[in-house]
Amino acid sequence: MSKFPCVVRFVPGSGQVRYRLGEPLVDRYLEFVAGRCRPNTLRAAAFDLKVFFMVTGKDPVEVTAADVFDFLADQRGDRRVVRLADRESGLSARTIARRLSSVSGLYAYLVARGDTPVRVNPVPRGLLTRRQGGTMRSRIAPLVRVPRTLPRILSPEEADRLVGALRRHRDRAMVLGMLLAGLRRCEVLGLRFEHVQVADRRLAVVEGKGGHHRVVPAAGRFFDELGAYLHDERPATAATDRVFVVLKGPRRGLPLSAEGLDEILDGARRRARLEHATCHELRHTCLTRLREAGMSLEAVQAQAGHASIESTRVYLHLANDWLADQYLRAAELIDADTAVVAQMLAVQEAAAR
Repeated sequence: MSKFPCVVRFVPGSGQVRYRLGEPLVDRYLEFVAGRCRPNTLRAAAFDLKVFFMVTGKDPVEVTAADVFDFLADQRGDRRVVRLADRESGLSARTIARRLSSVSGLYAYLVARGDTPVRVNPVPRGLLTRRQGGTMRSRIAPLVRVPRTLPRILSPEEADRLVGALRRHRDRAMVLGMLLAGLRRCEVLGLRFEHVQVADRRLAVVEGKGGHHRVVPAAGRFFDELGAYLHDERPATAATDRVFVVLKGPRRGLPLSAEGLDEILDGARRRARLEHATCHELRHTCLTRLREAGMSLEAVQAQAGHASIESTRVYLHLANDWLADQYLRAAELIDADTAVVAQMLAVQEAAAR
């Protein structure tokens, strides 16, 4: 208990990355998560739980709802200092909501086990309002309200500056995989040689969110940079079938990590003098441009790998040209209808005279 909470990353015989925090019940829960979730979900859960228990300073079986509310207050930070972007303080609402979800998942697991002192999940499902009628769900207000905001994207000029600031074929191939094919960061890093269909100019994505598989087309620029990387840069001694590997240092030839890709992108962003350009913004940029170019919403959904088309509808709002075109068409029809009605009224008035 003296070292709890301390995240320890290790790789067992299975070869899959695992995490421990030094507390038996929490570590068993992380083993449970590892068996049913993607690696990114496991990593997020481990660090979310670490933060929670660092703030509460309690044994997992002693946590109460009051501790959860204290944690919420801590994560929101000093309310006297707010961000101009969203008028909030502390961490973003999305981050706080995710951390609460991780904590709630732990206690749902402990309650379901039935062999621990935990009998009730200390994370409230929400706060009961004074609204009358409806279902219980409609009368519950969430602990954290997550605003629906539009994701940021790069302009064509910004995207060109970013790609131009990358120094290696490997780095340009990874960025173009997100910028031209709409891949997630984990999907780029998860590519294996068997997933690259050069003849068809397609990529098989098997490391997608939720474990869903899909096959997506990719532009020729991506395959040009990929070919140059494989021919000129990738170590011949690399003992992995992962496409993108570390090129120098003690980890040379090993699969590139998410932190490594973020470091590459951070350096390129500084050199290009861009204020923003995350991996997810590159993906958002790709899907927005596809929608602006006339790609159907269903096709964008398939390219993105969204389970629900509701997740894809945000790109309707980002594609300003598409929205303006739709508005102008509707406005023209309204004007035409108004003109017809005005003409009919004029005829009726003339006949009455």
